[in-house]
Amino acid sequence: MQGQTASNAAQELIDKLSKREAVIGILGMGYVGQPLALRYSGIGFKVLGFDIDDAKVERLNSGASEIEHISDEAIAAANKAGMECTTDFSRAVEADALILCVPTPLNKYREPDLSYVISTAESVMPYLRAGHVLSLESTTYPGTTEEELLPRMEAGGLTVGQDVFLVYSPEREDPGNANFTTNTIPKVVGGHTDMCLKVGEALYAPAIDRIVPVSSTKAAEMTKLLENIHRAVNIGLVNEMKVVADRMGIDIFEVIDAAATKPFGFTPYYPGPGLGGHCIPIDPFYLTWKAREYGLHTRFIELSGEINRAMPEYVVGKLIKALNDQQKSLKGSRVMVLGIAYKKNVDDMRESPSVEIMELLRDAGAELQYSDPHVPVFPKMREHSFDLESTPLTAENLAACDAVVLATDHANFDYDLIRQHAPLIVDSRGVYRDSFSNLVKA
Repeated sequence: MQGQTASNAAQELIDKLSKREAVIGILGMGYVGQPLALRYSGIGFKVLGFDIDDAKVERLNSGASEIEHISDEAIAAANKAGMECTTDFSRAVEADALILCVPTPLNKYREPDLSYVISTAESVMPYLRAGHVLSLESTTYPGTTEEELLPRMEAGGLTVGQDVFLVYSPEREDPGNANFTTNTIPKVVGGHTDMCLKVGEALYAPAIDRIVPVSSTKAAEMTKLLENIHRAVNIGLVNEMKVVADRMGIDIFEVIDAAATKPFGFTPYYPGPGLGGHCIPIDPFYLTWKAREYGLHTRFIELSGEINRAMPEYVVGKLIKALNDQQKSLKGSRVMVLGIAYKKNVDDMRESPSVEIMELLRDAGAELQYSDPHVPVFPKMREHSFDLESTPLTAENLAACDAVVLATDHANFDYDLIRQHAPLIVDSRGVYRDSFSNLVKA
């Protein structure tokens, strides 16, 4: 009888999802949650957005976006279609699906910080009811869904796979990438049971063009880590190659461009001032931490992490040497950092290596400023604080500096203007492929 009831509960939920009659609850209305909420709203679902930030909820309900690549018009259209945001987590009972899209940073010891996942889950657990599906999208180590969410879901007497359903489906958002949208990026889905997987597929199938089912939540969690560790390791390799090539007087960007002409067996990765974003700088440490539980040491992955984390200091070291060559000290020098978002053409500041460069410069006594058309005011961040606003990029402002550090290569920077008027340019992104007297490649 219990199995029959579970089958009915699952089928009822699957039917509601396929008919787009289910209410979708998005827990965390940030860079991942907002695009997902807009997608579900745009195809006819009622959406409830949950967040702990009162100001953010008020802005979203008024039709204002705080993410650059999401327009106010898109938020307003979703609101008109019925999307509503709230800080009242008791309203989770109104939703049929609960999708967790909250941060999973590292703590000061470079260990996983699951506090946002756990606190959010515990906020909705009192309102969990039969027929709910809970999907975790936050990047984390293999086993998180089973170890942290499963027991909390079953603590109230509900059985996962029969009464309620548990899924892990890693987010794959790439902010600012116009070539891919939420619906065109294939969605990996793993369920705690076979029935959980079926419900998870029904949850995402209306919104995503291609669903990629895997055998378990652990497999889905590991998939996300592999995707980003693959990039972290290759970027670590090319960053190390950059240092070696520089010492040998070789332009690493010329080498990469030449190697990329090989039509097989080579994928170009480009060096930079370090790793940024919500995944690549963090994900390797989630796996290395979990691997120690199994008596394993992921030396290769950890080495790439060390190399990438050293890049901001490498860039600052190149600046110090260049200033010394001009018989100037970094202390007291006027330095402008160009671009402080973690990658070009976005306003996303998460784990930006530019911020680490800024901190190193500030601590060394430089007179610091920045210019970033996507970040007009330095935002409030969990671990970083600067009372700065973006400096207009003018000939006068450039000439007034002792040096500029090109940290993020936004497309709308006037690179000819920078070249003409900056007394010293430290280029960490390979924007300038030729050589000239006031250029230092870093």
